[in-house]
Amino acid sequence: MSNSTFSVITLDGPAGAGKGTVASLVANKLGWRLLDSGILYRLTALAAMRQGVPLDDEASLADLAEHMPVDFTPSGRVMIPGTDEEQSQIRAEQVGKNAALVAKLPQVRQALLLKQRGCAAAPGLVAEGRDMGTVVFPGARFKFFLTANVEERAQRRYLQLRNSDAAVSLGRVLADLVERDEQDSSRSLAPLRQASDAVLLDSTGRSADQVVEQLMGFLRDQGLE
Repeated sequence: MSNSTFSVITLDGPAGAGKGTVASLVANKLGWRLLDSGILYRLTALAAMRQGVPLDDEASLADLAEHMPVDFTPSGRVMIPGTDEEQSQIRAEQVGKNAALVAKLPQVRQALLLKQRGCAAAPGLVAEGRDMGTVVFPGARFKFFLTANVEERAQRRYLQLRNSDAAVSLGRVLADLVERDEQDSSRSLAPLRQASDAVLLDSTGRSADQVVEQLMGFLRDQGLE
């Protein structure tokens, strides 16, 4: 499948809904760039943790975000700098929690907003996150909102985490997800919500391939071929 004009596809939704997997598969099918916006907030949080920058020091955190190197791999994915060990730390649970705190800060969001918009380029971009369709790319041609019930999202996250943390419990993961949902949905700046023109996709009880097929079917119906 190819496109004759440059387009952006946004895929928003809560943690554990499967956005990353679905967005990656769609980008591969289209041959487009892929933006995982959450990585940028995680990189900012990780840099703050390493440099001892307090998570309430908005100006310093915004400076970290502004000067953070962002590049693309040959396949079009955002390149994460550092060694394999450093890259694995980006996915650590504490980094994710701190990223949620950093994401509340207006100056940090503004610094990363410019970086995210700068990722949009030919042949096209698949951007996944929590405010891609509402704030970062409000004029995107195609918008989707991917969700699943919180119990299933917790189960997915638990299976991911237990490989690296034997002490993790499903109950704790569920509680953390509920808290994260509340933080993301209630923040005053760029809260998690479905854009009015976004197509709702529910991954509860469905595989990533099934969700991708539904999404790709919609794109075909809209003339992206």
